[in-house]
This record gives sequence, C-alpha cells and structure tokens, in this order.
Amino acid sequence: MWSWDAFFDFLTDPQLVQGAWTTIWLTAVSMALALPLAVLVALGRASRIASVRAVTGFYVWLMRGTPLLVQLVIIYTGLPQLGLRLGVISAALTGLVLNEAAYLSEIVRAGVMSVPRGQSEAARALGMPPWKVFRVVVMPQALRVMVPPLGNSFNGLLKTTTLVSVISVEELLRRTQFAVQTNFRVLEGLTAAALYYLAMTTLWGLVQRWLEIRVGRGHQTGPNRGRRIKSAAVPALEMETR
Repeated sequence: MWSWDAFFDFLTDPQLVQGAWTTIWLTAVSMALALPLAVLVALGRASRIASVRAVTGFYVWLMRGTPLLVQLVIIYTGLPQLGLRLGVISAALTGLVLNEAAYLSEIVRAGVMSVPRGQSEAARALGMPPWKVFRVVVMPQALRVMVPPLGNSFNGLLKTTTLVSVISVEELLRRTQFAVQTNFRVLEGLTAAALYYLAMTTLWGLVQRWLEIRVGRGHQTGPNRGRRIKSAAVPALEMETR
C-alpha cells in the first residue's frame, strides 16, 4: 500500500537532495566541456583537409552509433586493462562529454550551415581573419538556430546522467536506490526521485525560454528582413576590421 509518510520522508531525504545536486553539476560540467569539443568537431567535419574530415566523421559515427551505457562501462572497466585507470567521476565525465559532444557537433554544424555564405565572404573581403569571421559574423547568427536544440540537449542530459549510476556515481537515482534499501518503499522512493527530475527539467525549461528570447532579441522579421540585415551588417563589419 502507498505510504504518504514514506513518500514525504523520501522527498525531504538529504540523500536525495545531495543526489539531485550531483546530477545538476554533473550535467552542467559535462555540457560546458562538450560544447567547445563539439565546435571543434563541427569545424573539423567542414574542413577542407580530408584526413581531418575522416577522423571527426569517424568519431561522430562511433559515439552516436554505440550506447552511452556501453561507452561508460568500457571507459571505467575496460581502459584499466590498457593501463589507463580513471576514477568514478572522471570516467563518468569522460563518457558523458565524449558522447554528448558527438550529438552537439551536429547541432553546431547545422547552425553554422544555416548562415548564408555571403555573410562570411563579405567579412573576408573586408579583411577579417577566418577566426574573427567565425566569432563575429557566423556564430552570433548561428546561435539563433542552435539555442533551442542545445537547450533540449541539456534537458536530455539531465536525465541521461542516470546511466552513470551503473559505474557507482552517486547521483540522484543511485542515492534513491540506497534510500529505498532502508525501508523497501520502492514506489514512494522512485516517485520522489521523479519529482526531483521533473522540478529540474521544469526550471531548466524556464531558463531555456529566457535564453531563446535573449538570443533572438533584435532578430527582425518581415519581407525586407534580408535587405535590412545586409545593409546593417556592412558598417558593423567595417568597424570590426578597423
């Protein structure tokens, strides 16, 4: 029978609170490390050097084609057989970052490709170096396309962190399992954990919405949008090249 007392005990259990905090920082750190790697991979896949395209393409194919759970187990239990031993947290972060970066690289690549080529060509014609063209011209426009799927990826990563419990990381799910073992109230414990996940994803949804509005501010619409952007872009590019 359902026990409300047990449910509220789980809901306020310090173990679950600590587990939720571990889930949050693990997700944030993994995303912060995966995003720069994803940008490098996306640039590599767009490179004119065939070997760079081949290596980055193989990496994306491998990471997206195998389950994260298998990758985590290989990193934690397989690499020590090759002489590379990682701690629990290091192995979890390595697996999450490598896996997430492969997916994020496709988002970044799609965002960059959405920017008209004429924008970067105009910037280069004004004398901008390639790295500055990417930072000043391409990325600000690509972000408008990238932010929604990147936000969804962060949301998904919050829940994907449950997999690291398999290698003994004490995130929310594993802490809940420990708490359940004391009184065997499985339904109440997992329901409390589900509410924690729901609260975290709901709060992130609000942050994501704010980010989308923030990044999209000043994005003009209408039939003359392209003409207005083009006319406004040239003075800005000229100022950047001075």
